[in-house]
This record gives sequence, C-alpha cells and structure tokens, in this order.
Amino acid sequence: MDTETTIPLFPLGIVLLPAMILPLHIFEERYKIMIGECLEQDREFGIVYSDQEEIRQKGCTAKIVQVLKRYDDGRMDILTRGGKRFVIEHIFDEKPYLQARVAYFDDGAEEKSEELAALVNDGIELLQELDTLTGKRSDYKSISELDPKTISFLLAYNDEFTPAEKQEFLAMTSTRQRLIESAGALRKVVERFKRELVIKKIVGGNGNLGKKTAARSADKTHETK
Repeated sequence: MDTETTIPLFPLGIVLLPAMILPLHIFEERYKIMIGECLEQDREFGIVYSDQEEIRQKGCTAKIVQVLKRYDDGRMDILTRGGKRFVIEHIFDEKPYLQARVAYFDDGAEEKSEELAALVNDGIELLQELDTLTGKRSDYKSISELDPKTISFLLAYNDEFTPAEKQEFLAMTSTRQRLIESAGALRKVVERFKRELVIKKIVGGNGNLGKKTAARSADKTHETK
C-alpha cells in the first residue's frame, strides 16, 4: 500500500479502471457540489462500485479531463479518466457527499518476457476480432504501443463485461493474471458473438429456403394442373 489520503467518494453502479475514459452526467445536488469543488480545487474523486447490496471497498480515482456541457440548473456532462486504484480505510459523512480515507495500491512489477508479450498480442488480436464482429473500429497501432498493464485494463474494460467482472479485474494486482483472465473472458464473448452470427445466418437461410421451396411447390402444382 502507498500513502493514505482523503478523497471525495462517488458510489456508482459501474466500475472505472485506470487510464480508461468514463463520461458522467452529474444531476444530484450533492454531486453537483462535489464536482464543482473538484473543478475549483483541481482534485480527483473516487469512484466505487455500488449495487443494492453494498459499496465495494476497492475503487479507482477519476480525473475530470473535460466539462462537456453545463446546464442552467447546475447539471453537468463531464469526461473523466481513471487514475489510481485504492482501498477504502474509513468513510466520512460530514459533507453533503461521502468522503473516504483511502490507501492506494498497484500491480506488482512484471519483468519483460516473451510470455508477457504473447499475452499482450493475444489480447489485442481478440479485441480486433471482437471489433470486427461488432462493427467497431479502434486504433490498434496506438493500442500496441501501450504498456502491458494499460493494455490489461483496456481488455478488462470491455463493454461486454459486467460490473462484477470488472470489479474483479480492478482488484487484481498482477498484470500477467489480468491479461490471462480478461483475454479468457473476451474469448468467450467472441465465441458467443460467432454463435449468434451463425444462428442469424441459419434463420435467414431457412427463411429464404422456405420461400424458394414454396415457390417450387407452387410451380409443380401449376404444372400438374
């Protein structure tokens, strides 16, 4: 663990990962105040995954990189980027919004190796394959120039993963393990999309076949008559 500090806390039903981009619509009064203070003081705030059961103890700081739109009633559309991961030590409720004393954590050091490079390449190839299936486009040249840890978070941040899955990736402290686990999960997503495409082709093919068969049957009936 690194040094402790106190930060504003924003519980959400989503998970933010380091270096990843997250747009937010700020509409609750307490968070209008919080974001306003963060902008004035150039401070980061912490995003933690919260569902109906609990607030998770591990989260990620968010840096406001751009205010996209301000509304007359004080609402805001902002763009944030994930920073450092943290674990909550204590929560304070002295302000309209929550604050937490947190301790930061990071991945352990990873030595460069052929295995690590292979894991990175495998992950990027899976991203390309999934983007091809879903019709998305990414700058893979820029992605390949990122460090392995950032690429591991990029894989783990995929829209097809649930918040619970992303929370597990966030808590991992091994880049290598995150690459392995996220690539394995992505491979399942790719396989699912492939199956769905096959089913669509079969259904579409049967529909066309049915029309052609009906047409041939009608011709034969006409000839018989």
